Amino acid sequence: MPFSNTHRENRKAAFIFWSPVLIGLAVLFLPTFYDLANGLWKDDEQVHGPIILALSIWLIYRKWPQMITRSEGSIPAASGWFVLTVALALYAIGRSQQILIFEIGSFIVTLAAILLITRGTAALKALWFPLFFMLFMIPLPGPIVSMLTMPMKMAVSYVAEHILFWADYPIARNGVILQIGQYQLLVADACAGLQTLLTLEALGLFYLNLVQHSSVFRNVALVILIIPISFAANVIRVIALTLITYHYGDAAGQGFMHGFAGMVLFISALILILSVDSCLHYISKHRMRSSAAPA
Repeated sequence: MPFSNTHRENRKAAFIFWSPVLIGLAVLFLPTFYDLANGLWKDDEQVHGPIILALSIWLIYRKWPQMITRSEGSIPAASGWFVLTVALALYAIGRSQQILIFEIGSFIVTLAAILLITRGTAALKALWFPLFFMLFMIPLPGPIVSMLTMPMKMAVSYVAEHILFWADYPIARNGVILQIGQYQLLVADACAGLQTLLTLEALGLFYLNLVQHSSVFRNVALVILIIPISFAANVIRVIALTLITYHYGDAAGQGFMHGFAGMVLFISALILILSVDSCLHYISKHRMRSSAAPA
């Protein structure tokens, strides 16, 4: 019973301490996320935004007890006030001038500042990955996305065309336009763009953070291989859309099935990540056995 009372008192103290912080964050950033939910996040290329935010919050909740333990007795960092000033300046500029990179980025910097002010650098080290993971919900500048997306779409279109041609489908390609039967399909940015690649890269990093492999080789190799995995998942998505359109018509391809193809993208990427990780696990064990054999 004494433990229960102490535990209840600790929770009450934590609630009293963190409530003003949460209220302040809500006042500042709820309008931002409301605008995103009714604007940018409805775009096919940015639908990953709320998913990244939800996963980041879950990671913070998951690592919170670890953060409290690691930062117990730590001295609050005075540099946190400078970081908070920078964050508020970014927010003011981003909100007033509608610069989303500044506005969304200020949310991440603000969280980092709060950790520094309240629990010191130890807290920031404990929660560095959720804050880093939030970077994937920041939209990149349009010119950079356009410059890097076109070669990716060309490559995905090329591979999808040759796979379907090898499977005896009547398909031809002109740039990023696929002609299959009487249908023409434009490989859009959402199907094979830079944002999709970054989303799948985020999925891979999230998986790595969950499994916590002890092998450095396995972690580094999987991070590198996520890029070709993302490319392969995009090819699978384009092929799925192309086949749906060919067999069921243009309405099916552009309607409900288009959203389903997005699920195909993430499911195929997850399956590929798990398969590659299993292969890396086998290779890692083989390397360990080989290095231990002479001893």
